[in-house]
Amino acid sequence: MKRAAILLLGTALCVAPVALTGSIEAAAQAKSTAKAAYKAPRNAFGQPDLSGFWTNNTMTPMTRRANYGDRLVFTPEEVKQLEAQAEAEVEEGNQPTDPNAPAEARRESTNTRPEFAAAGGDVGGYDRGWLDPGHSVMRVNGEPRTSLLTTPNGQFPPRKAGAPPVPGFGGGGRGGMGSFDSYETRSLGERCIIGFGRNGGPPMFPNGFYNNNYEFIQTPDTVVIQVEMNHDLRVIRLNGKHRTDGVRPYFGDSIGWWEGDTLVVETVNIPRSQQFAGSWENLKVTERFTRVGDKRIHYQFTVDDPTIWEKPWGGEYEFAPLAGRIFEYACHEGNYALPGILGGARAEEQAAAEEAAAKAKADAAKPAAKGKGKAAEVAKPATAGE
Repeated sequence: MKRAAILLLGTALCVAPVALTGSIEAAAQAKSTAKAAYKAPRNAFGQPDLSGFWTNNTMTPMTRRANYGDRLVFTPEEVKQLEAQAEAEVEEGNQPTDPNAPAEARRESTNTRPEFAAAGGDVGGYDRGWLDPGHSVMRVNGEPRTSLLTTPNGQFPPRKAGAPPVPGFGGGGRGGMGSFDSYETRSLGERCIIGFGRNGGPPMFPNGFYNNNYEFIQTPDTVVIQVEMNHDLRVIRLNGKHRTDGVRPYFGDSIGWWEGDTLVVETVNIPRSQQFAGSWENLKVTERFTRVGDKRIHYQFTVDDPTIWEKPWGGEYEFAPLAGRIFEYACHEGNYALPGILGGARAEEQAAAEEAAAKAKADAAKPAAKGKGKAAEVAKPATAGE
């Protein structure tokens, strides 16, 4: 009897892995079937309904951190650790600060993410409690993703030989950080003309700090995406044609059409100031918005520029419902920061000019002083002889 029981247990142990594998495959198949079976609700015009308030805030970065290599998906343990870290950041960031501390004092965080540290610790003086970068990793069809790009290593693909270099911050190769000649050479985001971090796109990405929220509005012939930051509007003309007048509007020239439940958006004529990874003149971005659940819009994009890359590439993520609505992001070009940046640069230039002038004056005085010294040396022996 004991031997029979042991044999039965051994058989069960041998069969279990097969059954487990089968259950995983069945679960994957069930998920795929459920996705295919979901039918997006229709609006009054008979279109799949994408309308409402949505957000794409997430802890998952656009490009994959090198330590994850070619891994597209986090392990459950990694997800747990990362999301616990986000909660700790918020809790720590919400602690009161010392109102009597000097202006240059800054509370050091023990939970600062690498991107926050790169931006200057508390991101320009903001405590972590002011930021809303997302508290969870991005899930696509339930998979926790290590990057929003879906290239093999989660990075931008190699550029063709001879392709122009990626411009500096601000686009065009001269704007943004390091260029203080004029407000016109600062970035569009810094000037409060459009949002920074490609919130509006295309392609559209969370900026990693705050205000990663949107409202989708549909009419029979237009889809409008209101981007909270900087209160921008992306206007997508349905069943239209691209303009041929050479004008490159902000966010490019977008036309769209419906393929079943999917809104397909094709954008060209993107302005140089909104270049993406160094591409703009021949850049074409194709986006696909699909309502795949009551609380999910699947977003997939493809980037194509045959003068820069050998073949098209892209990424994907999912929008989630926003708990609330968006309000006006009242940033404007007369903001304190821009005059302060330019004024500070002028003050530094003046100080440098004064320092250079003082040095030149001192250098000019040195030969005269040296000549007087030689004359004194010549005269001294003669005086001694007398």
